[in-house]
Amino acid sequence: EESGWNKRNTEDSSGSLTVEFTAKKSTKVYLPAGATWYDFHTNEKHDGGQEITKETTIHTIPLYVKAGSIIPFGPKVQYATEKAWDNLEIRIYPGADGEFTLYEDEFDNYNYEKGFYTTITFKWNDRNRTLTVGDRKGSFPGMLNNRTFNIVIDGDTKTVSYSGKQIKVKL
Repeated sequence: EESGWNKRNTEDSSGSLTVEFTAKKSTKVYLPAGATWYDFHTNEKHDGGQEITKETTIHTIPLYVKAGSIIPFGPKVQYATEKAWDNLEIRIYPGADGEFTLYEDEFDNYNYEKGFYTTITFKWNDRNRTLTVGDRKGSFPGMLNNRTFNIVIDGDTKTVSYSGKQIKVKL
């Protein structure tokens, strides 16, 4: 209550508070035990089971990703069909095994209720440092048959082509 964006700022002549949104602040974040955590913005690695202090701004909130997570990133779009989704970035956060299923459909109708969608399962084996991109399951009109995955791990990127059949990528 006594800290935050609207505290210790000055009042203007009307009696309203003037808030300085560009000021840097800091906050304490607890990272749960039993896992390793990565700062999303800096990729800095932290052990769980501790409280850390994180500098924040109005543009940077504390965001931590659990080791073993697989996170896909598509193109920057304003609406789903603005750009093709044929070139996805897949971020791997090592330190534990992980699994993620990519779901896709036609974007703009209820045909998924009739089974018109696809799934692709990604499995990360941390010990072998291998990502398995499984067989595509399902189909729908207009789906992408071929695509590129840019796999990012530890700051390195490996680009692979995918045509719907299982591939294993050693990283």
